Amino acid sequence: MTTTAELFDQARRRLAGIPREALGVERSSRWRGTRIVRAGSAWHLGVLLLGDDGVFATGDVLRAAAAVRRGYPAESARHRAQRRAQARRGGFGEGETVHVGWQQLDVAAVDAGGESGPLALIGGMPHVRWSPGAAHVPLAGYLEERIGLIAG
Repeated sequence: MTTTAELFDQARRRLAGIPREALGVERSSRWRGTRIVRAGSAWHLGVLLLGDDGVFATGDVLRAAAAVRRGYPAESARHRAQRRAQARRGGFGEGETVHVGWQQLDVAAVDAGGESGPLALIGGMPHVRWSPGAAHVPLAGYLEERIGLIAG
């Protein structure tokens, strides 16, 4: 039986040399205001982010952009523009993809028979839930498909 940790180690080896996307976290200060700063990088594999030393559940994905003045048809559009500007102020390049609101997953807990975020051990095999309402699917096949999509 292949463990969850082994599957992710194999995935890292296959992804070596493929560009990653930035991980960001929100920081606030009295002088610089709220901004999103760099917290590492990871490969984006659907509902998972795979870093060198960790696996994360995705949160929000945005592209850094300078703040501009314009009218917005909805408050949600204004909020997204503010978040993009926060990433730009935090040091991300114009148009750079940034993942925020991600959560670290406990791979050891999954291998011990538990769950962590979208990961679970079912019938002794690691599985992932690709959507909150979806059924779990085998992690090995999920990773194979996702790596194939980004590796070309």
